Amino acid sequence: MFPTKILLATDGSPEAMRAARAAVELAERLDSELHVVYVEPLPSPYAFPESAVFDPDFRDTVRKRAEGDAGEKIDLEVEKVRSMGGEIAGSHAVAGRPDAEIVRVAEELPAGLVVVGSRGLGGVRRALLGSVSSSVVRHARGSVLVVRGEGSQASVDLAGPIVLAVDGSEQAKMATRAVAELSAGTGSEVHVIYVQPSPERLYGRHFYSEGIKESLLEQARTEARAFLDEQAEGVGSAGGAVAQTYLATGRPDEEIIELAEEIGAGMVVIGSRGLEGIRRALLGSVSESVLHHAHCPVMVVRETVFR
Repeated sequence: MFPTKILLATDGSPEAMRAARAAVELAERLDSELHVVYVEPLPSPYAFPESAVFDPDFRDTVRKRAEGDAGEKIDLEVEKVRSMGGEIAGSHAVAGRPDAEIVRVAEELPAGLVVVGSRGLGGVRRALLGSVSSSVVRHARGSVLVVRGEGSQASVDLAGPIVLAVDGSEQAKMATRAVAELSAGTGSEVHVIYVQPSPERLYGRHFYSEGIKESLLEQARTEARAFLDEQAEGVGSAGGAVAQTYLATGRPDEEIIELAEEIGAGMVVIGSRGLEGIRRALLGSVSESVLHHAHCPVMVVRETVFR
């Protein structure tokens, strides 16, 4: 399940260094190749006279200059990653829109997992996920790990507890298999959570008696518990270590985030839609909310045709 190629996207920022440590550890523990990409943004066309913008020779000169800058900067970033103990299988220096180029390089490699950094902020400000990382998550063909936090020296505890969110979808099944391998490779304990609908959503617009309502609730709880136990058993049979299961009721994103904070999770793993073309931009509302509000790294797992 776990990809044989990991692509680390870096820009030299402290957040990128946190992501680098996570990528190095994952590549080492899960026997994956580690590739690094650095994207030098092209200057805004508004910075040049109109006559220059439409001159093909001038545009080529600007691009080549940016690619040259990217080549110099990636050498520095590669050395930083190597100083962390990382073995680099390949480095990629490109120029253009960072999000688009990261996704393109990931598909050309091909890489099954992209690791990217983003700021880890408190309160309402945590909702402001970095534009590059957010776009990569929305458009990448494979899975993406967003590593959040402040400062390059802040720790990334990939051996810490993993929160696995399950819901019965194909993407969630992929996430379950990925977590089993992560747990086996990192020694992390897995906390599995399933969030069932609120009673109001379960009843819908029907007017049931109190007895029927209680019967429906009890049946839903029984089925949900059986499903949750089945998912935990699947993780365990694949080599993962399940610490506890949680059956919650309410909004899935809120319950997942609350659990992650309560247990001091090292990572949240959640599935998302595996779609092609323009539809890939439609990230599931639950996974998007968790990405924007979780305090720890979040891995969004997508089914992909390559590893």
